Amino acid sequence: MPERRACRVAGQHRSVQRYRPVESGEEKRLVRDLHRLARENPRYGYRRITSLLRREGWRVNPKRVLRLWRKEGLKVPRKQRKKRRLGNSANSVVRRRPERPHHVWTYDFTEDRTVDGRRLKFLVVLDEYTRRCLALEVERGMTSRYVIGVLTRLVAEHGPPEHIRSDNGPEFIARAIRAWLAEQGTGTLFIAPGAPWENAYMESFNGKLEDELLGAELFTSLAEGKLLAAGYRRHHNHTRPHSSLGYQTPEEFAAACVPSGSAALRLRVRTREEELVTLS
Repeated sequence: MPERRACRVAGQHRSVQRYRPVESGEEKRLVRDLHRLARENPRYGYRRITSLLRREGWRVNPKRVLRLWRKEGLKVPRKQRKKRRLGNSANSVVRRRPERPHHVWTYDFTEDRTVDGRRLKFLVVLDEYTRRCLALEVERGMTSRYVIGVLTRLVAEHGPPEHIRSDNGPEFIARAIRAWLAEQGTGTLFIAPGAPWENAYMESFNGKLEDELLGAELFTSLAEGKLLAAGYRRHHNHTRPHSSLGYQTPEEFAAACVPSGSAALRLRVRTREEELVTLS
């Protein structure tokens, strides 16, 4: 049906039919900031971008951001979800949940390589309750002396955790580390062999680390690896909104928590050099 006739039947002026809303200056600025944040955080969806926009002073709701997100053709590349089973062992996150800051820490290793093929080993230490990344250290290799040094620094700053969760890798069942933890009054929670989902907080962090840093960067040297890891840790703790924390950052959530009494405990350190072993 011709446009003229259709408008006459509908009782509508042709200028109304042809009207196209003019984008306001405010919306143009919002779209520009939306694209900028999407470029800076390519793995973030519209909800997390909404949180970042609000931090920059925008008074927007998720529906408006979603409308613009779709209009601008923005999207996050889909990852294939893996099926996960709930942990059944006594030390899984399902059975032993963190109840307050520094109640349960978790630590793990992950690896990458520099462009020359040499190994980079990352040590991650998290506080499970607040999701804070307490340490993200990078070296070519690490000894038990080195790991104990990192834990000593963290305990001096925060006090010892009541428990620390890990898998059964040789790094964590080493006698020197287990003895040192016992001296701090920290219990060890070893998850079931071959069941990484029982350490869900660490598995989640390592997935994001792989997605947002290791899989996105080419490390030219150990020094660059250290620099980028330090930047990622700051971003995770101070900038990255966490959905399970109500889109607060880990630092914001931790600041709102009642301080843990464990921070007042005195550090008890004793060197056991005769038991130090090289961690591979």
